[in-house]
Amino acid sequence: MDTLTIIALIVSSSLFAATPLIFTALGGVFSEKSGVVNIGLEGLMIIGAFTAIVFNLTFVDTFGDNTKWLALVAAMLAGGLLSLLHGVASIAFRADQVVSGVAINFLALGLSLFLVKLIYDKGQTDMIDSRFIKKDIPLLSDIPVIGDIFFSGIATPTIWAIIIAFASWFVLYKTPFGLRLRSVGEHPMAADTMGVNVGKTRYIAVFISGLLGGLGGAVYAQSISLDFSHATITGQGFMALAAMIFGKWHPLGAMGAAIFFGFAQSLSIVGSSIPFLDSVPAVYLLIAPYVLTILALAGFIGRADAPKASGTPYIKGNR
Repeated sequence: MDTLTIIALIVSSSLFAATPLIFTALGGVFSEKSGVVNIGLEGLMIIGAFTAIVFNLTFVDTFGDNTKWLALVAAMLAGGLLSLLHGVASIAFRADQVVSGVAINFLALGLSLFLVKLIYDKGQTDMIDSRFIKKDIPLLSDIPVIGDIFFSGIATPTIWAIIIAFASWFVLYKTPFGLRLRSVGEHPMAADTMGVNVGKTRYIAVFISGLLGGLGGAVYAQSISLDFSHATITGQGFMALAAMIFGKWHPLGAMGAAIFFGFAQSLSIVGSSIPFLDSVPAVYLLIAPYVLTILALAGFIGRADAPKASGTPYIKGNR
């Protein structure tokens, strides 16, 4: 295998594995930029993966190859609704946001596994047929060298993940809505004084977080796992949370960190095909994403500052 082929294989696999993390990490950015800590990203991915697979299996005969796209919409709605529970607990009832997020994780896993057992009478669903696959991008993949590396073997959701990352940056930093959202995460009292509805803005941000978290889980389930069980989402939500922190709560930084973690995940898949990694024991490649996550956070968490009001409930009139 020549060097160009190896590089193209690594880039393609890294982007493929990073795509769900990008969506979910962007969701975390919106929530935490508004001042609401969202530890429940794992749960949002779980409910998104569950909804997408069940929808896919149920309606594939009706919608054909369009089923996987409609399943993404269903998963986003499920994630958005679940995130509103976190919003109500954190914003309306001023509950501890970390505890609420952990509760979302447990609720999503327990509820989804209960429903799988109820619907399919077994511990996991069947495999789906309508799924996302890697393919070459027309015209761009024909560019010498660059086309082989960056535009060959790319899944459509990957393209949308990159587009949404740049769109999120534009919304957060170049629009009045983004300014209001960031202001309630930095100094909610000042934002309230200027007429910004702190509670409403935080609800919107948490709901967006749920939409993107559910989307991340759905993409993962319909491109990588292809079914749903207790082991479909195993730490990917926490890796997305780590990517958000590693990326310093910035959409483009979160995307870059997600691609880095996607590269670590892809090693366990393509490692045996790469000459200098084929002799590395498979178990080392499997644990690589989690080890790199810990090392990344241990090395950079001290230099990353969260929004000042993140995790602090806002009580109108209190200084």
